[in-house]
Amino acid sequence: MRIGLVAPPWVPVPPPAYGGTEMVVDLLATGLQAAGHEVILAAAADSTCPVRLVPGTAASAPETTNDATPLLAHIVTAYAAMGDVDVIHDHTPAGPVYSGRPDGVPVVVTNHNAFTPEAITLFRAAARDTAVVAISQDHARQAGDVPIARVIHHGIDPSRVPVGEGRGGYAAFLGRIDPDKGVVEALRIARAAGVPLRIAAKMQDAAEQEYFENEVRPLLTDEHEYIGEVSDAEKYELLGDAFALLNPIQWAEPFGLAMIEALATGTPVVGTPGGSAPEIVQSGTTGYLAGVEALPELLLRAGDLDRSACRADVERRFSVERMVNDHLALYEDLRAQIV
Repeated sequence: MRIGLVAPPWVPVPPPAYGGTEMVVDLLATGLQAAGHEVILAAAADSTCPVRLVPGTAASAPETTNDATPLLAHIVTAYAAMGDVDVIHDHTPAGPVYSGRPDGVPVVVTNHNAFTPEAITLFRAAARDTAVVAISQDHARQAGDVPIARVIHHGIDPSRVPVGEGRGGYAAFLGRIDPDKGVVEALRIARAAGVPLRIAAKMQDAAEQEYFENEVRPLLTDEHEYIGEVSDAEKYELLGDAFALLNPIQWAEPFGLAMIEALATGTPVVGTPGGSAPEIVQSGTTGYLAGVEALPELLLRAGDLDRSACRADVERRFSVERMVNDHLALYEDLRAQIV
């Protein structure tokens, strides 16, 4: 097949550091190409994904909430280049409601974010002639009256992830400096358990910086440290040396990529059972899921879990090959409906 992919314009594909959606798009693009399909990717101009890239897009720039012009211009450029593809898979919320889509080409859209009331309104409109993909069963349950064509969990390439031994003597936190991600809860859990915590997290906008100064910084110590945003290599070293990923999320996270990245290094996950977490973590085998009050004790037990079982579970359930095959099955179904 000839497959067109549309990535958001805010971060290059692959991302140089934090960028979950862009990481997934990169793995999907390269995985589809490795499976013998022709891929054309509309992404920020500074993207380096080794597939055919749509020319004329703008370089990546931070997303702004009060100006949709860069996203809309990106979508127009993307769809103008997709006239000769067999299927379009859009990873932005706005593309599927664009009126300039090529005739006769099925469109798939994956929602990588929460199904907020505003998102439900948008995806409900898109679903009239677009296949909407959710990224976990819990995510699909939050979609209201939006018809979900398929639930497809994210995948990663375990061959790119070195297995660690977990001998660093610390727990790790990976994400954003945001109340939803539970960084304050992670600090309190680590302190209650008496274990060191290393926090690798993105902090960009003013709200995140204010939250850090007011809520996070007062809890930092020599043993509970913020190390900032990290590269891929630094991320996997951090996770591999940790005896656990501490992930006390405070919202229904659609899919927690950090969890499968940690498990791929052999590191179990200790966190709250919100959102997609129960679909990813096998509590008692690849980690522990419980309320915040129970997590200090469970964190101390995480080092006794079998790290090889964590890695094996990612290879079995969350590989890029499985993700690619799930998407190809959907693409083929949509093409058959048009024919």
